[in-house]
Amino acid sequence: MQTTGLTPAETAVLTRRITILSVATASVLVTVKAVVWIASGSVALLASLADSGLDLVASLVTFFAVRYAAAPPDAEHRFGHGKAEAFASLLQAGLVFASAALIGQEAIRHFLEPSRVQQTTWAMAAMAASILLTFALISAQSRVLKQTASVAVSGDRAHYFSDLASNVAALLGIGVTAATGWLGADAAAGLVVAAILLAGAIQVFREASTQLMDRELPDEDRARIVALMTSDPRVLDVHQLRTRAAGPYVHIQMHADIDPDVSLSEAHAIVVAAENRVLAAFPAADILIHPDPRGRAEPHGGAFAETHA
Repeated sequence: MQTTGLTPAETAVLTRRITILSVATASVLVTVKAVVWIASGSVALLASLADSGLDLVASLVTFFAVRYAAAPPDAEHRFGHGKAEAFASLLQAGLVFASAALIGQEAIRHFLEPSRVQQTTWAMAAMAASILLTFALISAQSRVLKQTASVAVSGDRAHYFSDLASNVAALLGIGVTAATGWLGADAAAGLVVAAILLAGAIQVFREASTQLMDRELPDEDRARIVALMTSDPRVLDVHQLRTRAAGPYVHIQMHADIDPDVSLSEAHAIVVAAENRVLAAFPAADILIHPDPRGRAEPHGGAFAETHA
């Protein structure tokens, strides 16, 4: 996860807006595809409809998850609620896996029992409209992700990348069937959609698990934190730096070596100044700095002490 320079409040505004747009887009796509599928009976269109239906469910989950994740810490959740985004992404991955399995099963059935696609013109028009709407949404989501790095929005965008690919596959399948009369083209497109969904689900799962497993921030962010800390020569060194992301928040903790002869008040002032430098670069950070007297600190920190620098 690449961190951004936005505060949690600014991140919340952007993610809330894009999730509203996501729900609205999915609702329109489901309605249009359902109407045209009833008229055409296309398995490729059914596959795309199922994908859009799950996108709507996932978008609703994301809609609520980003709002819960942005809630400030409380007495029961001292580290905030940021991981709600990652849990939402895991649910999204599960929905896509289920969709891929059902679509693949239906496509195989249509290979064995081909059926003619009706109203191909309307079906192709529905796919073309879906492609345009989905592309517009993905573009908007990409802009938001450059600013927020939200794992929930990233998972939602993965859904719509899959939806975009499935719409293109469905359009090609229906078009080939209409042009050549080969009924297997529609079912083949359904299998392509299932494969695309499976790949997308794996990517979403990886992103969510990275955050749930408290993976460290990127090396460039960690190096920047150390540089900010040690830009004051009174901070002699930094060790036991630990970082993790949780929704719109990042958590940073470390030990800072300070001259052992300075007073407690001066050491506190040094640490507060260092914290403010880091906070200016990472406005969404929860920062904890422990000052150590250089050369006089006894080993401490419990089971994870000095495990990694």
